[in-house]
Amino acid sequence: MDGTVIVADDDRTIRTVLTQALTRAGCKVRATGNIATLWRWVEEGEGDVVISDVMMPDGNGLDLLPQIHKKRPNLPVIIISAQNTVMTAIKASEHGAYDYLPKPFDLKELLSKVSRALSPTNMTTAQAPSAKADGQSLPLVGSSQAMQDVYRVVARVLNTDLNVMITGQSGTGKNLLAKTLHELGNRAAAPMVTILSASATPEWVEQVLYDENQTPKGATVYLDEIAQMSIETQLRLQDLMQMPEVLQKNLRFISSTQVPLTALINEGMFREDLFYRLSVMPISLPALRDHVDDISELAIYFMQKSAAEGQAMKTIASKALDHMRVALWPGNVRELQNFIQRIMVLCPDDEISAHFVEEMLLQMPKSTPETAPLAGDKLSSAIEIHLKRYFDLHGTDLPPPGLYNRIIREVELPLIALTLSATRGNQIKTAELLGINRNTLRKKIQKLDIKVTRTKKMM
Repeated sequence: MDGTVIVADDDRTIRTVLTQALTRAGCKVRATGNIATLWRWVEEGEGDVVISDVMMPDGNGLDLLPQIHKKRPNLPVIIISAQNTVMTAIKASEHGAYDYLPKPFDLKELLSKVSRALSPTNMTTAQAPSAKADGQSLPLVGSSQAMQDVYRVVARVLNTDLNVMITGQSGTGKNLLAKTLHELGNRAAAPMVTILSASATPEWVEQVLYDENQTPKGATVYLDEIAQMSIETQLRLQDLMQMPEVLQKNLRFISSTQVPLTALINEGMFREDLFYRLSVMPISLPALRDHVDDISELAIYFMQKSAAEGQAMKTIASKALDHMRVALWPGNVRELQNFIQRIMVLCPDDEISAHFVEEMLLQMPKSTPETAPLAGDKLSSAIEIHLKRYFDLHGTDLPPPGLYNRIIREVELPLIALTLSATRGNQIKTAELLGINRNTLRKKIQKLDIKVTRTKKMM
């Protein structure tokens, strides 16, 4: 790399690390810990690229961006910030940042972005500002890397007219993300019209897209769970999207699905041409298990939300949050929100204790989590996940003695019970199928307190 990079960050360690890394990469570096010096250097024509933090002692790096672009329109500014929210990413893009990286950042990734910014073909990503909501009612919450990846895509696609396909498991917040894209984008003044794909008929979709009062020019059309749309309705939607009357309305389509559409395309259950028309910009929402570090932040947010809606505000013990972080959440963020609302109501104390949360987690309906191994996966993988969570639950302490027998019992009980069910309670066949002695089987049935019911084969 060849060029001068201005580094503005009030953290001396970060300035030192970036100065050393950029110097080794061949750049000249000027580093400062305040906004005033950064602006002076920009005015004097210093620097080919700027790396700036947001919050500094004498100002805000984001607020300075419009001035920098007015003074030097072609100067790329890379924003780095510990304020890792969707609004930070959106504002960085909106104010014309070349790129945005949350702290802690990957040094190689940052150097790569600096290299691209220094290239002769570099173009900044400045966008025309638009009226925005404050984002406080749109809880895209989380500081994890998984959520930061989502924020950065959202920031880039927000003020475009590209059709968006949102994928993610049930409860990950697909509807919320669609609402965010609409309400914080340049179409916020127009309505967002939702079509429930499962019940949509060809006639209904045609009526919605043609009705000027319901779906005016510039509106956003949200196709909720598009995988559930019938083939007939898909065909009509595909045709309508190409009609001059619909094209003139300049509609933007946002779709969501929890089912991978590529698999449905291969099975002939979803039209490939419609998929490519709707999925110009895909955004994938992570399952909660992929950003468990956000659980504490989410829990506090939902507690505050419940309090704002009239529920008495409570505090929560850090150990209680630890229990939540190692629990399975097959219902993802929605399930976590429901759980928080429940414990806010049921906990009799002002502080929600670790013991109370542990008891409430045990009472949760048992469902097969989406982390369960699929066909062909090893049983050992599922056991490993279970054991890791079990050890994490105890933090720096060790579990009580007897772990081996407890784990064997947990595996042995469903193994014998399900085999007995498959043989309709025939213990001779069960022992043969398991490859154990019949007397051994009887002892295990008694020890594990397994009910044996003989049933006849249904004709």
